[in-house]
Amino acid sequence: MNSPHLSRRGLISALGIGAAGLGAASLTSAPAALAASPSRNSRPATPRQTTYSFTGEHQAGIATAAQENLRFTSLNVTTNSRSDLIDLLRTWTVAAAAMTQGREVGATGALNGSPDRAPEDTGEALDLGAAGLTITFGFGSTLFRTTQGQDRFGIAGQQPATLKPLPTFSADELQDGISGGDICIQACSDDAQVALHAVRNLTRLAEGAATVAWSQSGFGRSSTLARDRKTPRNLFGFKDGTANVRSNSDFDDFVWATPGDGAAWMTGGTYLVARKVEMILETWDNEDLTEQQEIFGRTKGTGAPLSGGNERTRPNFRATGANGEPMIDPHSHITLAAPGRAGRILRRGYNYAEGTHPDGTQDAGLFFIAFMRDIDRQFIPMQRRLADSDLMNEYVRYRSGSTFAIPPGIRTTRQYVGHTLFS
Repeated sequence: MNSPHLSRRGLISALGIGAAGLGAASLTSAPAALAASPSRNSRPATPRQTTYSFTGEHQAGIATAAQENLRFTSLNVTTNSRSDLIDLLRTWTVAAAAMTQGREVGATGALNGSPDRAPEDTGEALDLGAAGLTITFGFGSTLFRTTQGQDRFGIAGQQPATLKPLPTFSADELQDGISGGDICIQACSDDAQVALHAVRNLTRLAEGAATVAWSQSGFGRSSTLARDRKTPRNLFGFKDGTANVRSNSDFDDFVWATPGDGAAWMTGGTYLVARKVEMILETWDNEDLTEQQEIFGRTKGTGAPLSGGNERTRPNFRATGANGEPMIDPHSHITLAAPGRAGRILRRGYNYAEGTHPDGTQDAGLFFIAFMRDIDRQFIPMQRRLADSDLMNEYVRYRSGSTFAIPPGIRTTRQYVGHTLFS
């Protein structure tokens, strides 16, 4: 009979997370810039060798240039012990720091342990490299206080005011079981198997402390972060994320939380909104090009606004055509999604395709992910406008809605993700 696998505390001890840490080379990291740079110690010859440090002022996977694949998982914490929860966060920190550098989980990994014990690493990422892996952790509102009002971990007083379940919007058709959760893990990589390996091993390490509530895979990033990348297209065939947050000053204004925002422990962190948006592709695919472009408010080819110019031209919502009608419909997607100065958000979503429905239609769409300083001020007003009168509502179904607080990064692996909340 196999012996029990290495405990979380045992893993911490085996990897030397104490005073020695993981070695001086991995203990510090420069603050994250617009798009996180590969690790200073790595010299990638191919994208598969690209590594991003798990340490830094902000967690990676936010300002990092978006990778090709996503594995997003929400977990419910099953323990009521504060020390056990902190123990889990420490264990995850060690494992995430290793996997983002292309290393195996545990002291003996997938192959070098006792043959009479389960391997510490599941092994499916052997020889695949880090492939630009980033792992980002977040806390849901129910971690602070359960739906029954229980403060399991003594942190209810630390819950940020903006972290709460989303209101019900008029266009919502939510499905049960794919929203919310106590903790989220976002793993992004240029290799889908590397992202899956990361979440698989982290959820395995959570045994006895947390269980998976729901998960979502994604491919083909639906918005861009880096200035030198072409804007990707969503499954409707349109460029997506043209007006995304890009500059460092915009990140400071719209993404990173500050002490003045009300929760000091979140300084350097951000807030995440996730929405599963099913696209009714069969209906959309039978609309003529003119109608599709009027719904978006942009041309399908170049992404330019219908008021003229190129993709980066600011839309002129007051421009009229020869017939005196607005060139951009007041109920077009870009009109209603236009944030103004106060409401910009960082979009970092992914496309998804999950087979077909019983009626033969495709189950596909957008797993919308956005980061922001304040959900109440930045996201909710925009989503209310879209829900009430967006021309696109005929072609989409909003299936889920989740919010998470993404704590700041850790400076060294002597700390653990979320330590500012619990210290």
